[in-house]
Amino acid sequence: MALRDFSQSTQALALNTATLGHNLDGYGAGWPIEKVIDACARRGIAGIVFWRREIGTQAIAIGERVRAAGLRVVGLCRTPYLTGAEAPATLDEAYASVEMAAALGTETLTIVTGGTEPGTKGVKESQSVLADRVQRLAEFAATMDIKLALEPLNPMFGGNRTCLFTVAEALDLCDRVGAPNLGIAIDVYHVWWDSSLTEVLANTGHNRIFGYHLCDWLESTQDMLLDRGMMGDGVADLKAIRRAVEGAGYEGECEVEVFSAHNWWQRDPDQVLDILVERFQTVC
Repeated sequence: MALRDFSQSTQALALNTATLGHNLDGYGAGWPIEKVIDACARRGIAGIVFWRREIGTQAIAIGERVRAAGLRVVGLCRTPYLTGAEAPATLDEAYASVEMAAALGTETLTIVTGGTEPGTKGVKESQSVLADRVQRLAEFAATMDIKLALEPLNPMFGGNRTCLFTVAEALDLCDRVGAPNLGIAIDVYHVWWDSSLTEVLANTGHNRIFGYHLCDWLESTQDMLLDRGMMGDGVADLKAIRRAVEGAGYEGECEVEVFSAHNWWQRDPDQVLDILVERFQTVC
């Protein structure tokens, strides 16, 4: 199939604020949210994705500020972990993250699952626990018209950050839960290595992709969390991945999400934004 043509347009481009270092203390230029919004608007970037820690009690005001600038709030990162040792004891914080997404005026809340349940081996038991908790969260989210996007992570994050490693596993969990507002988010960083991706999406992924995240995998990655590449700097086949994603019916924004403590987070954010626009139009 023919890919959407991004060469002359930024109408499918969204910024995840983590690309400017805003999701971790001590990184990035520390721009206030208003400055980030205005910088995106000047470049014709269509959408923006925030992290909960940036929003605080200002969700309604921030959402209105984004829309006043002509942008969309494309998504919110993310629920608290739902499984593993770091997961809260109740779903109260997860329910609150749904309420924050609704207040912002976005449709999509991303789920990074959390790791394996304490005292268990392998991932099957953790995935069963996850399915139960996701089902309850999806029922609550449906009352606010919020979609939940399960994001499988690269297997190197197994144990402490995720119990879903492949798109196939994430889609299987969607089937198990059976909620119409539950789908998946596909992040290049986490799926670039998966040779089954195109086949899986062609067979079972149609119209179940709620988010697509752009970055690149550096050939000599130095830090598995904080050394992502800007698109075009690594070895991911970006066009092939997007062809698989769009072939499964995805027509939404492409969200640039680059965690880069020692490179991109050290640069002037204006330079980062200019380069990511150019890379989006030429290599993605």
